[in-house]
Amino acid sequence: MVTRARPLIGGLFAIAVIGVVFFIVLPSIAPWSDVWAATKNLTWPWLVALAIAAALNVVTFAPPWMAVMPGLSFRAALAVTMASTASTYIVPGGAFVGMGFQFAMLRGWGFRGRPVTLGLTIASLWNQLVIFGCPPIALAILAGNTAASPLLNTLSWVGIAVIGAIVAGLIASLYSDELANGIGDLAANLASRALAIVRRSPVSWGGDAFVRFRRDARDLLKSRWHVITLTTLAGHLSMWFVLVIALRAVGIPWDSVSLAESFAAWSLVRVIGQIPIVPGGFGVIEVGLTAALVGFGGDRAAVVAAVVLYRMLTVVPPLLLGAMFAATWRRHHPGWETEAAPNEAPSQA
Repeated sequence: MVTRARPLIGGLFAIAVIGVVFFIVLPSIAPWSDVWAATKNLTWPWLVALAIAAALNVVTFAPPWMAVMPGLSFRAALAVTMASTASTYIVPGGAFVGMGFQFAMLRGWGFRGRPVTLGLTIASLWNQLVIFGCPPIALAILAGNTAASPLLNTLSWVGIAVIGAIVAGLIASLYSDELANGIGDLAANLASRALAIVRRSPVSWGGDAFVRFRRDARDLLKSRWHVITLTTLAGHLSMWFVLVIALRAVGIPWDSVSLAESFAAWSLVRVIGQIPIVPGGFGVIEVGLTAALVGFGGDRAAVVAAVVLYRMLTVVPPLLLGAMFAATWRRHHPGWETEAAPNEAPSQA
């Protein structure tokens, strides 16, 4: 009964958080009538700019997956990322739910397990590197211009620690077969002990799986690390670009919230959004981003309007496209993939 009730409890909690944010917290910052006044005078040039920014954001979802999964076409990569992103907005669990959708879709199309696992791992690691790397960069940019908030300062050090851990783990895993084998055996032992506590069977993988992963990852990163890095950066920064256009569209001038300050606020909430409090960070991201931008000097009503526009333009398109791709991905599979190397091509078995 507890297991069955858990999704219902989680859903009710998410609805409660969203309700409190949109009916109590945000109106206390700026009445909705003032927010509407800040948006109703949007000119056609700004509406077009917002539409272009939102479309650009959607388009940049696919290239990182094309980089980590050679042989995956743009349309297939877009379907994978849109469907998985939409799932994170609906189902509790954050990135883990999205990764599950990605794995299921790619395996359903016939891609072998090893390339899929490798692609998921590299894509996820590079996403975390960008997310946790942005606050330190924002702090460095603001150092000579504006006093950074204590929270940004704290998250910058957290980001540095996370990046250090990821890089150290990558170096250790890729250094040698012997070290990868030792790390794999240790991880398998710890995982099996944890499973034994809940009376589950031990894992079937071990150090040899890490050795194979090391060799695959080394070959992929050797030839594509720069493409993976650039496409991942483009995907994340396109979201920030939507925020920048939204801020200018509602009339917030450069001397109220500069590019550096908007980047700092955006970087801050991106890290906070990694905490799976509610699906998609609804409510949490709106409050965090609004508080940061108002703290930097933005007009309250205009900031709330810009944040709402930003969230609509970065959530609604992936949600709608993701629902469409999730419902139709099987029938569209034939002919989506381009030719790939034998070890990378979809398995027909």
